[in-house]
Amino acid sequence: MANQDLILNVEHLAVEVPSGARIVDDVSFELKRGEVLGLIGESGAGKSTIGLAALHYGRGACRIAGGSIVLDGQDLRQLDPAACRTIRGRRVAYIAQSAAAAFNPAIRIIDQVTEGPLWHGLMNESEARAWALELFRALDLPNPDNFGERYPHQVSGGQLQRAMAAMAMSCRPDILVLDEPTTALDVTTQIEVLALLKKLIRDFNTAALYITHDLAVVAQVADRIMVLRHGKMVEMGETSQILLAPKMDYTRALVAERKSADKLSVISSEKSDKPALEATGVTGIYGTFTAVKNVSISVARGETVAVVGESGSGKSSLARLIVGLLPRTTGDVRLHGEVLAPALKNRNRDILRKVQLIYQQPDVALNPRQTIGEIIGRPVAFYFNRSPEQVKARVAELLRLVGLPEDYADRLSTALSGGQKQRICIARALAAEPDIIICDEPTSALDQLVADEILKLLKKLQDDLGVGYLFITHDLGIVRRIAHRTAVMLKGEIIAQGPTAEIFAPPFHPYTEKLLSSVPEMRTDWLDDVLAKRMAKAG
Repeated sequence: MANQDLILNVEHLAVEVPSGARIVDDVSFELKRGEVLGLIGESGAGKSTIGLAALHYGRGACRIAGGSIVLDGQDLRQLDPAACRTIRGRRVAYIAQSAAAAFNPAIRIIDQVTEGPLWHGLMNESEARAWALELFRALDLPNPDNFGERYPHQVSGGQLQRAMAAMAMSCRPDILVLDEPTTALDVTTQIEVLALLKKLIRDFNTAALYITHDLAVVAQVADRIMVLRHGKMVEMGETSQILLAPKMDYTRALVAERKSADKLSVISSEKSDKPALEATGVTGIYGTFTAVKNVSISVARGETVAVVGESGSGKSSLARLIVGLLPRTTGDVRLHGEVLAPALKNRNRDILRKVQLIYQQPDVALNPRQTIGEIIGRPVAFYFNRSPEQVKARVAELLRLVGLPEDYADRLSTALSGGQKQRICIARALAAEPDIIICDEPTSALDQLVADEILKLLKKLQDDLGVGYLFITHDLGIVRRIAHRTAVMLKGEIIAQGPTAEIFAPPFHPYTEKLLSSVPEMRTDWLDDVLAKRMAKAG
């Protein structure tokens, strides 16, 4: 490519927190029009911080302390705040990791998607609305002509993430910063979104920084990959070189861990045959929409039962129904044989303690005004009536359990990365010492190595304490490794259920086969192959 194709040049970037510690240190890279650079690394490695720096933006109290950020020949560090605002969204757009935290809950989706082109004066209202509807259709959102009339809380997490992709593309930017854009998506939807992103990048010659912890996903869209750790660049190279011949030990560990996700483990543990948690014929309704239809499922002490399915299939609604956040209209939920009240507010303290929920979106599950110590310590004090000194000691113990330093107790959640926030949510659930934990995508925000550590932790707790897990996920690699039994959901119903080894062995239910064939593989041509096969089958 010629020099005029260079759109972004970052040299010796340094980002500091108020204490002066550098969370990004001496990172340099170039980005050309139509090129995708993948940023890979563990939680807290600086991936999102680097992506935001491309907008000349420091998250929270972070400060860009050194280096240059040159966008199309113009150093963003030399611009005043007003000039930077004309660039954000227009020239460089950002797709956040948590769509739920990025959307205003009081404004309709269509108004938020059209806000960018209207604010920048790129389109009139009718043009912006027509373009938004076109993006909704391209992203395969349900009822695209009316989808935007909903509020963010009225759609699933995966649908909201796709709506955020539409919002980012609304101004047809030069650069997209994609911060885990498919984290909240099931594997079948992920294929469509990845294909769309590739098409958008090609059609508009858009450059992109693709931030993710999944090497198999980034391999489908990235031309080059930068591996980061502790704010420093570990390795950078062509995508095929990183996947097939990584040079550094840390990169080799990431590649090996991702490959292991494709293997089916033989799950064994001491578990009871008697269900601890049992839902029988339960149905849950939002307004006039039936989210869960006549579902029966059980979890024994010491057992892990996975629930998989597409975005909007009813997985999270089932979790909310069991814990009483969504009242059931039919059926029973029992804990150790005792029928639970449909509504959370009517359950006693001991029942509340014994069934805990790890939420899918840590950004909206943690109070930004409370310290981590207050967040984790509250259930310790609430359920066990511990003294302040005992609460503090227990918080420190739980932080160590989830792999975080004890001094994080004094921080606010806004100062943490997405993966670190998720570990806080896990620690909060463990603080109640429950019998059953409903895990709603608890590792979706974590890189492979940290996710593996969390899964090992959950397994150890299960072995030591006999905790039962209802594990909701769209990551079939995780299901293969941890679940004794698996239930497959589609449109609010369980269409297949049984031992994981049987669910993942032929003959498959057609929908299960579709899910399995949609799991990305560690090769750069996998997505193209899958799309070609589906096109041939359809035509």
